[in-house]
Amino acid sequence: MLLEIVSPEATLFKGQVDAVSVPGVDGEFQMLNNHAAIVSMLTKGNIRIVGKNLKFDEKFANRFEKLSDQEYYLPIETGTIELKDNRINILAS
Repeated sequence: MLLEIVSPEATLFKGQVDAVSVPGVDGEFQMLNNHAAIVSMLTKGNIRIVGKNLKFDEKFANRFEKLSDQEYYLPIETGTIELKDNRINILAS
């Protein structure tokens, strides 16, 4: 599925991923391929990204923490998420 993470400054990440976990207002939840459509508010926590051959723009790579070769996380304060048709858009700050 395609993930795009946008902050007020720029697009921090755009690429194909296998799974995404986010800090929702009612707790953390995970999305995989063919997940039902969803729109939700996000709270302070970490966006966890899982995928093969993830590539980050050099300008923003230092914002992402590496957990393993296929797993990274991005700390956020707040945001929103929309998932539809295997495309995830996250607006985060």
